[in-house]
Amino acid sequence: MTFNLPDDVKYWLQFGHPLLMWVLFGLTLYAMYLGLQVRRTRSAEGEDKKALIQGQFNQKHHKIGSLLLAMMVLGNIGGMAVTYLNNEKLFVGPHLLAGLAMTGLIALSASLTPFMQKGQDWARNGHILANVAIVGLFGWQAFTGVEIVQKILTN
Repeated sequence: MTFNLPDDVKYWLQFGHPLLMWVLFGLTLYAMYLGLQVRRTRSAEGEDKKALIQGQFNQKHHKIGSLLLAMMVLGNIGGMAVTYLNNEKLFVGPHLLAGLAMTGLIALSASLTPFMQKGQDWARNGHILANVAIVGLFGWQAFTGVEIVQKILTN
């Protein structure tokens, strides 16, 4: 199945996924900061706790996490779609496999939210572990993605 898009459109579509992913990488780091502040709030006492509660880190973390979940899944699907449109195949390699792993991990991380809200420490630890893995994979993905963009630009 081929799609007859103009060559200019096909060319410029290739840059939407990398740009979105760099923005999401920054948001992921911000979500991690917010998550650390939520954890700090939970363990703080007295005036420190009151001051941290004013930051509403829990709500901000939840909102950014929801945005990340939606945009990462859609961004990964979009990246695969554009690759398929331009090449009529997907390139199965480390970049694609790590991206798919990140998509699964972010879904797993989000699915632990109801258990965390009920105070389950195993869910918090699983959430943290999944998100640390996402940050690590995301950092690596960013640089392998730059290599792919450089190949596109040289062709």
